[in-house]
Amino acid sequence: LAAFHHKLGTLKFLDPACGCGNFLVITYRELRLLELEVLRVQHKNQQVIGIGDIIWVDVDQFYGIEYDEWPAKIAEVALWLMDHQMNMLISQEFGEYFVRLPLKKSATIVHGNALRVDWESVVPKTELSYIIGNPPFYGKQLQTSEQKEDMKVVFHGVKGAGVLDYVSAWYLLAAKYLKNSNVRGGFVSTNSIVQGEQVGILWNEMYKCDMSISFAHRTFNWSNEARGKAAVHVIIIGFDATLTKNKKLFVYEDIKGEPQEIDAKNINAYLVDSPDVVVLKRRTPICNVPEISFGSMPNDGGNFLMTEDEKEELLSLEPNSSPYVKEIISAHEFLQGKKRYCLWLSGITPDVLKSLPIVQARVQAVKELRANSTRAATKKLAAFPTLFGEDRQPQKRYILIPRHSSENRRYIPMGFFEPSYIASDSCLAIDGADLFDFGMLQSLQHMAWMKYTCGRIKSDYRYSNEMVYNNYPWPKDPSDKQKKEVEERAQAVLDARAKYPNSSLADLYDPLTMPPELVKAHQALDKAVDKCYRSKPFTNETERIEFLFELYGEYTEPLLKVEKKKG
Repeated sequence: LAAFHHKLGTLKFLDPACGCGNFLVITYRELRLLELEVLRVQHKNQQVIGIGDIIWVDVDQFYGIEYDEWPAKIAEVALWLMDHQMNMLISQEFGEYFVRLPLKKSATIVHGNALRVDWESVVPKTELSYIIGNPPFYGKQLQTSEQKEDMKVVFHGVKGAGVLDYVSAWYLLAAKYLKNSNVRGGFVSTNSIVQGEQVGILWNEMYKCDMSISFAHRTFNWSNEARGKAAVHVIIIGFDATLTKNKKLFVYEDIKGEPQEIDAKNINAYLVDSPDVVVLKRRTPICNVPEISFGSMPNDGGNFLMTEDEKEELLSLEPNSSPYVKEIISAHEFLQGKKRYCLWLSGITPDVLKSLPIVQARVQAVKELRANSTRAATKKLAAFPTLFGEDRQPQKRYILIPRHSSENRRYIPMGFFEPSYIASDSCLAIDGADLFDFGMLQSLQHMAWMKYTCGRIKSDYRYSNEMVYNNYPWPKDPSDKQKKEVEERAQAVLDARAKYPNSSLADLYDPLTMPPELVKAHQALDKAVDKCYRSKPFTNETERIEFLFELYGEYTEPLLKVEKKKG
């Protein structure tokens, strides 16, 4: 007990984004309460004389870095105030009035930019015990010019670092500080740094510093009692270079509830009990499957696009334009069951275009818009005014995937279209895909992978061709019987949808209004897909994603055979 008390008095804490000192103040309070418990046992039924001699925890064990001067001053004073409160508690406990006046010790709170300050100049890592904090979250779109410069300094030479959230800079600096030390770190962060393309960029650098995750809280709803403080979805990651053996993962079935604590062999950057693999952007799939691409982008200022009424008006005035009027499918139209049309003039001859003055006027407007653009690439497109800015239209029957979808849906709705339907750039298209491909992609197995590897807009899914689809580990060598069952179950899903022609996909996949027949069809499809991966059923999403990361590792990091040299 005496050794533990001594340890409490020697621990040192750094918050490199301390604000008004909230994390430091609460840490100090909890240390003092632990010390009080020790003293109760050590001095039970004894009269204590000279309380100051047995109180070893003090404010000089705390360090902080804060960008703004006023909060930095508040943090220093706040620790003194907490010290006074705890001294009053000690006085009450032992019946002797105790205050530390005059104030001889204080926390070290440095006023400066933590991303430019050398942390070892604040406290050497040979003396520090823990780094803690809640660094600012700002995404790339919300960063000021100064903050973007900070990111360039911290991530100098790191490819793709421009997409990273501001908080990631604290992670990398902490990792560099912790390397070759016994110091441990832990930050409250936005959950975006464990999703999508940020993971590979940030954690590849973290792993270079020999970092491993010792504990983690998956996404939960973090709120406090401050007036006007909005609740946010966050994670907590603890990390160090000591390869902690007893790793803990805290999983929230309800993000507003209490977590379930799980013992983990290893916690990877996606906060999954799996090997330390990171998913990086790929231009081609890791498996032998059809390639995926963006839909076509008009870059037309709206001149190629038409509502249903505008289409009818054009056809009534220029019926010969009918072969060049196509239905265009954007994510919104696809999910909401609405229709929109476009002029698709690929292959139109000059004489035909000359005979269609209304269409010709729209083409002229496109030409002028592109010619007046400030972008060099758009200016070049003015030479091709009859064509979409980017033409990626599939040539065969294709699967269409909306790039953005609500997080409330258990499945991202996908669908088949003939090449006569134009896929817009708000969607992705898989040219020549079949029923088996559709079944695999509409399964819970694929949805689990998507949730962990896709990006987000707020909390909604942002499906990515290069992150999600191209890295998805498809099952190894499923049998013909297994593939046929997936195809049959996939067709059953399409058939169940077709029974509700007046309902949009948004309504059909709303958890509240999803028809029981469609639910059962998806459940049967999920079972068929699962059998392609293994005979044992998956019981939850965690089990699925752990399995998929293992399989991903097999696809991307095959074991090399080591040939023994002959004597």
